[in-house]
Amino acid sequence: MNMLYIWPTITALMAVLLIVLNKKSLNKNKILEIVLLSFLVVMVGLGSIWTFLGHTFMAAQVAAFIGWPAGSPFQFEVGVTNLSFGILGLLCWKFRDNFWTATIIGITVFYWGAAYKHIQDMIYAGNYAPGNAGVALYVDIIIPIILIVLLIAYKKTQIKQETS
Repeated sequence: MNMLYIWPTITALMAVLLIVLNKKSLNKNKILEIVLLSFLVVMVGLGSIWTFLGHTFMAAQVAAFIGWPAGSPFQFEVGVTNLSFGILGLLCWKFRDNFWTATIIGITVFYWGAAYKHIQDMIYAGNYAPGNAGVALYVDIIIPIILIVLLIAYKKTQIKQETS
């Protein structure tokens, strides 16, 4: 489950690479766009597809990591939900504007709902398994905050750029 750490690294590498490739046309808005796009494609897109693969094809191992009993049909549903967001995240490479906003709203509702359930599971069931109370919980809380802040900053700089 150490893959949780690799997604932020790949996100940062993608952002740096895109910034270098676009260095002649960089401004504040372009940098925010690149960083936000990197988060959407890697953290939401590839990360969610990876999570889908785990919940679907390594269900028993993932359930044990989260502290869940193996064999729940809901795990497949969580996997398919992750696949949906993974596809949306990848499509952010092609589609922009309000598609990004909708993707961020959807993943935020999903992640914060999952975080709420992780916290409930800690309080009421004493589930402090690494996949319930560890990095996954922090990711569920922090990634939406980062996405929302980046989106707001990107849209604000876009408006400033259009009015100047």
